[in-house]
Amino acid sequence: MADWARLLPPLSAADRQRVETGVAEADAQVRPLLRRASTYHWTSSVTHTPEWAVTGSWPTELRRCAALAMHLEVVASSMPSALNDVVRSLADGEHDWTRADLLWCLEAVGQGLDYDLGVRLELPATIAAHLAPADLADLAPAISGLFDELAASNVPTAGPRRRVVTLIGEALDRATGRRVPSWLLHHGDEFGPLVRADLGDVLAAPGVPELLVHCASLDRPAASATWLRGLDQQLTTATDGRKAVRTILEAFAAHRHPVHDDSDRLLRGLVWALSRESDEAATDLLTRVTAAASAAPRQAAGFPHAQRTAIAAVPLLAGRDGEAPVRTLARLAVTVKNKAVRSRVHTALTRLGALRGWSLSEVLELAVDDHGLDPAGTRRTPVGPYEATVRVEGEKARLTFARGDVGLKGVPAALKETHAGELKQLRDSVKAINATLTAERQRVEALLSEERTWAYPDWVSRFLDHPVTGTYGRRLLWETSADGCDWSAGLPRDDADGWVIVGLDGRPVRGGRVRLWHPVRAGMDEALAWRDRVLGTGLTQPFKQAFREVYLLTPAEERTGSYSNRFAAHILRYRQANALMRARGWQAGYLGTWDGGYDSEATKLFGGGAWRASFHHQLVGTDDPPNYDVDHCATDQVRFARSDGATWQPVPVADVPPLVFTEAMRDVDLFVGVTSIATDPQWADRGEDRFRDYWHRTVVGALTPSAEIRRDALARLLPRMAIAGRVTLTDRYLHVRGNLRGYRIHLGSGNILMEPHDAYLCIVPARGGTGRLHLPFEDDPMLSMILSKAIMLAADDTITDPTVVAQFAP
Repeated sequence: MADWARLLPPLSAADRQRVETGVAEADAQVRPLLRRASTYHWTSSVTHTPEWAVTGSWPTELRRCAALAMHLEVVASSMPSALNDVVRSLADGEHDWTRADLLWCLEAVGQGLDYDLGVRLELPATIAAHLAPADLADLAPAISGLFDELAASNVPTAGPRRRVVTLIGEALDRATGRRVPSWLLHHGDEFGPLVRADLGDVLAAPGVPELLVHCASLDRPAASATWLRGLDQQLTTATDGRKAVRTILEAFAAHRHPVHDDSDRLLRGLVWALSRESDEAATDLLTRVTAAASAAPRQAAGFPHAQRTAIAAVPLLAGRDGEAPVRTLARLAVTVKNKAVRSRVHTALTRLGALRGWSLSEVLELAVDDHGLDPAGTRRTPVGPYEATVRVEGEKARLTFARGDVGLKGVPAALKETHAGELKQLRDSVKAINATLTAERQRVEALLSEERTWAYPDWVSRFLDHPVTGTYGRRLLWETSADGCDWSAGLPRDDADGWVIVGLDGRPVRGGRVRLWHPVRAGMDEALAWRDRVLGTGLTQPFKQAFREVYLLTPAEERTGSYSNRFAAHILRYRQANALMRARGWQAGYLGTWDGGYDSEATKLFGGGAWRASFHHQLVGTDDPPNYDVDHCATDQVRFARSDGATWQPVPVADVPPLVFTEAMRDVDLFVGVTSIATDPQWADRGEDRFRDYWHRTVVGALTPSAEIRRDALARLLPRMAIAGRVTLTDRYLHVRGNLRGYRIHLGSGNILMEPHDAYLCIVPARGGTGRLHLPFEDDPMLSMILSKAIMLAADDTITDPTVVAQFAP
């Protein structure tokens, strides 16, 4: 029995007899109708059949007893929702419901199945709605416990659950005399109780409960004219109604946690109420609410804290004046993973761009928040007797303190007590800057697939002088041209006369237009020269650029025409692959052993949204039938499509712009290179595993373009290392001469073969194994892994790890 059911007062024998009299007879009359209409099939509804029409002429008492009989069937059924319409139809009309009827029904629910509780309360909720407060008074403790359990659930049958939550909540309110409806801001999440505890007086102000009820009644993202007229009337009638709207939304903006679906619906209506205000403070609050609703837990990036609120708030925010809405939407465009919210963000930004004469890409560019930092990426703030400094260092913002000219190692203890509010603001600012830095890195890298050019002054202000974007732009290669035909490449340098682009010869190159350099447009000699320069100057680029892989169309792809099979037929570790796809901005449905879950198509936009790449992959079934987890997937075709208004038109691979093609194929190569089972040396010992042939074929196979770039980087790095005399680089391997044996490390998979018999050696390298060696980029973990393995194997006689030493034995 459920905990709340134990709080029910006992039903007297006389009341039980009165309730149950006639129930068995009514059950015998209604069941033949159910059988003839196949009520139990989930797609049917008996109430819409001709056979059911006869129940309309039944006497009221017979219909009441039939409703009670069907309630017993619902309580015991494994598909209770199939009978909701039946119970509602029989309970409809004028019935003389009593307290005993409700108590009898609740007893049955408490003793029945405990899942899908909402759909088992159809009749009790209907009866409770008809009873007077006096009839409910002694049931209040049990109803309160039932309501809390019901409110906390969020099952797929949301419609029936929401209906009974409302009816049960209203009955509880009549029994207790509560002003603010129980079904609003309930205990189904942390947010509801928090608001009730902190804002109780605001919520109970005259007219405010009615305003909240109206806001929660909005059942779609866009409000109708009728609903808005009702909203305006409620805002006018409610004492401090506008204050209540802002106060609740302020609490949500600061909450930063997911909310229950019921709270999400209320917040959606409150966002529309806020949109009726045009002042700057309302715009600021709307930006923060939109960001909070669109945010998601780190472990569930596709599930926003309040998806319904976010979907409604995005277009409302796009209609506001000022730069704050543009900045907020631009940040969301690259951080939000939920497909529904993200598509609305892009639509809103496109609309904003059209109104202001900008492309979508330019909207994102102009909206980057500088967070009050100076061009050097620094902001200083006095806090009591100390000075706090927020500074962008590399790709992270950091907070430091000083007193006078003396820097401090941490936060002064005194400030934690005397200036707690200011410290919180500073820490929140650091988090916000880091979020912008992450978004900007993704946005700037995405520009590599676009044919964008900038006027020289715009380029300087947006990519060099900007305190956030500048941390990336100042470490990238750019090209400049005077006529748009002949382009000269170089790195930015801040001279006495301002920023200039400096070529390989150390001289400034001049031009009125600037574009981002990409090796696909450069000759081999130029690309190699810039790799030497980047490495020689100790420059660490924010992502691979000088060492970026290039993917050109192959004859095989020209023959297939509509797709590329270059990376087909690989076996990937699926969960790792899916996570990497999402991290790289690809949208994909999750594979699983359900209808439609055996195939997936990961998609990503390139070329500023004008092109779409699709990467097809399929579930690879497990050898263990009871195991329903998806451990592996098989790769398939890569296809391309061009935007044509609201639709996408498939395009032959030969017609795809080189920048789009190479960037899309680079991502797919990354998925294969990082998550293929070929990178797992333990696969060599799996006996007759069905993937073993693929593993052996791939682990020593030809290098992909990403591995070729890795080989080129090693050729430049190894001569600078202490182990230079012990390593030799060949076409596919790095050969290492140890003191005990010789080794070959495959440049694609990172797997190690020991000489002379090519036995596999499994090593898990320690982090930081490359010491202080400068790497020209940080987005190739395999490069670091190969170097750390080489350093270890060059001194193999000093290895003490027993799991490694045991493998050296003949």
